[in-house]
Amino acid sequence: MRIWGKLLGGFFGFMFGNIFGMLLGIWLGHRFDRARANNFSAKNSLFGNAASSQERQKIFFNATFSVMGHVAKAKGQVTQTDIQIANAYMDQMRLQGAARERAQTSFSQGKAGEFSLQETLAQFTQMVRGERNLLQMFLGIQVQVAYSDGVLDENEKSILYNIAQQLGFSRFELERLLQMMEGQQHFHQGQQQQTQTANKEDAYKILGVEEIATDKEIKRAYRKLMSQHHPDKLASKGLPEEMMTLAKEKAQNIQGAYETLRSSRGFK
Repeated sequence: MRIWGKLLGGFFGFMFGNIFGMLLGIWLGHRFDRARANNFSAKNSLFGNAASSQERQKIFFNATFSVMGHVAKAKGQVTQTDIQIANAYMDQMRLQGAARERAQTSFSQGKAGEFSLQETLAQFTQMVRGERNLLQMFLGIQVQVAYSDGVLDENEKSILYNIAQQLGFSRFELERLLQMMEGQQHFHQGQQQQTQTANKEDAYKILGVEEIATDKEIKRAYRKLMSQHHPDKLASKGLPEEMMTLAKEKAQNIQGAYETLRSSRGFK
């Protein structure tokens, strides 16, 4: 109860003064009660947010690998190549021990016949609470994994459309993300192995702009993408620590694409 400050303040105010002293004591006690209540509320909020953050990271992690398994099953059967790609991502995230087992379990659950994509995504979107950058990161991971073998068949594309829709993205936004991921795939394979022209084409795709875009439009697209994919910002929103490697790689690809266009166009 938040009245002890008022009672004690009023009592001592009356004992050492008069009615005005009592009123002053009550007012000071009221301020004391409010300060204690605010401090208690802040502590509860702090611990609540910490627990919430851990829960969000757990749901993000499990949903990522279970949906990854579901997308891999889209072709009808999970191939050895699909498993190798999933393991490669686990290696990239440096997952070991219990964390790797959890990822493998989630992947297996996703490729099972009784897996519910709709329920998993509903829980995920509720957890994310409209954080579009996290939603885009999640969708980007699924697109990247589906495209890792260099082929995206119609079944995979159909499931990706379904995922995008449930996450709140339009068909146009997914198509744009697919183009960006294609450019990133080629760009990441090795800039030295490509011609300068091909390298520039991929850089435009990564930034999501046309070749006729102005320097100003390229700068704007770059700043927007870096804001969306900044690892620290994503971590503060609930991105699991294990996935920071992917976020950093994405940011590096965006920076690399921007530097390629900045160098070829000659702007600062």
